[in-house]
Amino acid sequence: MSAKPKSLSEIRFKPAGRVFSSPSDWRDQFVYFLLVDRFNSGKSDIPPFVPGSTPTGRNDEEGEKWQGGTLKGIAERLDYIRGLGCTAIWLSPIFKNRRELNTYHGYGIQDFLDIDPRLGTLKDLQALVKKAHRMGMYVILDIVLNHTGDNWAYPGDYRYDYYGGQRFPFGFWREVTPGSVIEWPDDAVWPVEFQNPGWYRRKGEIRSWDTFPEARDGDFCTLKELDTSNRSLLRALIDVHKYWIAVTDVDGYRLDAVKHLEESSTAIFCAAIREYAQSIGKKDFLLFGEIIGDDRFIDQYIGRNARIPGTNERFPSLDAALDFPLWGILEGVIKGFTNPAELRKRYEGFRELYSDHGRAG
Repeated sequence: MSAKPKSLSEIRFKPAGRVFSSPSDWRDQFVYFLLVDRFNSGKSDIPPFVPGSTPTGRNDEEGEKWQGGTLKGIAERLDYIRGLGCTAIWLSPIFKNRRELNTYHGYGIQDFLDIDPRLGTLKDLQALVKKAHRMGMYVILDIVLNHTGDNWAYPGDYRYDYYGGQRFPFGFWREVTPGSVIEWPDDAVWPVEFQNPGWYRRKGEIRSWDTFPEARDGDFCTLKELDTSNRSLLRALIDVHKYWIAVTDVDGYRLDAVKHLEESSTAIFCAAIREYAQSIGKKDFLLFGEIIGDDRFIDQYIGRNARIPGTNERFPSLDAALDFPLWGILEGVIKGFTNPAELRKRYEGFRELYSDHGRAG
């Protein structure tokens, strides 16, 4: 297996050594989320922020750029995070984004099999995970199945909006030097199997975010929607994320933008990852998701609730979901606009809405 594979045919799924066991119950863990680019650069020549002496102010232009946080920088501050009582870290996406774009958040992936060089290297991630494990901490990666970065354009490089489910023609792959042949690592998208226009829905940008099927089939702004109903693509996504478990020994995945995925595709992905993780000794690999919606909508994706089209059977999917309905209540309580009793009602309602294998949290 090469250090930086360009094709799915080059990756293997055998762990390099003994894996770190899963916790007996993830509900006992205190998870610290961090945006990798904004956490710590690890550079000693950059002074820390000192309130009252450091010039401050809002600068949107600078805030949209990469700021220099790295995986090494996180490793240097694990003692700080552990000192807060946290037992797990959840990293924003660390996969390679387009070189020319300021997608510091990491959600515009250009290479699913490489670490973004602005954040570090595979060795840096492996070292971070090993150090966390030595400290009794777990590491969760944020992953994106719904879309890739802005790696290709519609004809004429025009903006196309969703229009009645119409599928638009493919334009061209984006290149660092337009008009040249596609070259690794910065042109188009990688691994090479993803350079298949048929793997993308190609239905233009979403305009109505709560209307289906538009919210599922349309592009997430300029990011390009993957057709996760395509079984070849889904298998590729499964293989990609089995690979990252094998080479890094991470302990869980947080799935981005699950609202825009089919229930069945989410369940198939989760089942395959869960089965692989169990086969190598990770008996409770965590799979949780970002699902923006009400409880009934969230419930379709967690526990044994995912329905496969054409059947009445339900299958296991995500272990849990972020509690977005709580957000509205919590903000009101903190600001004094909502009776604190609403928080108690929220948690009491879980008994009706979620079983042990289908819980929001």
